[in-house]
Amino acid sequence: MFWSHLLSATLTSLSALAVFPPYSAPVSTSSTCQSLSQPPNFLVVAGGGNPATNEIALEKNVLYFQRVLKYLGYNPEQDADFFFANGNDGQLTVRYLDENQEEKFKVPQIPFLKGSSTLKNLTNWFQAPLAQSLDRGLFLYFTGHGLQNQENTENNTLLLWDRQQVSVQEFAQLLDLMPAEKPVVTMMAQCYSGSFANIIYEGGNSENPVAPQTRCGFFATVETLPSVGCTPEVNEADYVDYSSSFFAGLSGQKRTGERADSADYNQDGRISYIEAHAFAKVDNKSIDLPLSTSENWLRQKASEAEIQEILKQPIATVMKTARPEQVYVINQLMETFEWNHLKSYLENLEEINPETLEDEVQEALAVRLMLELVNVGMEDKVRQSDREEDLAILNRLLECEQGSWR
Repeated sequence: MFWSHLLSATLTSLSALAVFPPYSAPVSTSSTCQSLSQPPNFLVVAGGGNPATNEIALEKNVLYFQRVLKYLGYNPEQDADFFFANGNDGQLTVRYLDENQEEKFKVPQIPFLKGSSTLKNLTNWFQAPLAQSLDRGLFLYFTGHGLQNQENTENNTLLLWDRQQVSVQEFAQLLDLMPAEKPVVTMMAQCYSGSFANIIYEGGNSENPVAPQTRCGFFATVETLPSVGCTPEVNEADYVDYSSSFFAGLSGQKRTGERADSADYNQDGRISYIEAHAFAKVDNKSIDLPLSTSENWLRQKASEAEIQEILKQPIATVMKTARPEQVYVINQLMETFEWNHLKSYLENLEEINPETLEDEVQEALAVRLMLELVNVGMEDKVRQSDREEDLAILNRLLECEQGSWR
């Protein structure tokens, strides 16, 4: 059928097994536990590699992030550090389309900028006293561009100002500059960003043990696909992207100022990162395939046979072990296609009208549903196994991903 090629390609990608690394026991200290329970410090790195790729949407993402901080009770000037494109040198580097749809450039207008988004500035930041402090963890937001490593998609790069490239492994080395006891949460929205889920490993290499530093993250899409959102259009009401949805879910405030539906799916009175991630999987109607570090870790462990087994079970059966935010994602995406919980994913897929999936966004939503079911099924397999080291890693990742700003 029409969608079989896409399904086959996705299954092939999911079943590409990585050699599972020897387990490295997580550092367990009072500092780490305290840091996870305290609000984090915030670091924002943003912008394109040059004026041609420095779209106004990237500037507006930073401004939205500042509004979210204020809405949740933080002071952007005191609680966060911002690096954007060319920084404060006064050059016209932000590309936008005026009311006549003509390309123009302007000076960045972001309050509290520390400087340009260069590797030198980042390295200095990670070596500074704030980054070395154990009092609070770190939440790092990157909104910019990414490049795919054609030889190794597990080591893609992000693009800094002046087209400086930082690979996954180089980024992990930056994190290594901080104490191992300081936990790190990343949210990265660039193309091919899923590759950065490998920061959980020593040196950012999935063939190595898990790093002693607690690290987790959320990414706009998988390592083999571009993401959406880098636009020179000015009207934020038209923005549809992972950043918009993630922070709307996390704060309850859309970038346009309207209230967003609550993402407190487990009803514990707070919105966790993983709940904001779930909100984005449904809210972000685009070609993105959002990914977290725990989901990537589970994907790396999945064989094609295990994936097929999960997709052949009735969806209601798979959902029995799903967490509340996963139940939300599955139910909402199933409603999109009017699927039957009593049938398997593959059975539902066979009955769908091929024309429904001729739209690339609809295709992406169908793949998101498949990935969510695989996430649930693989987590259950890990919990039912006798591999204590696997369970320890999974629990550690989920504890990090279930953190929040308050």
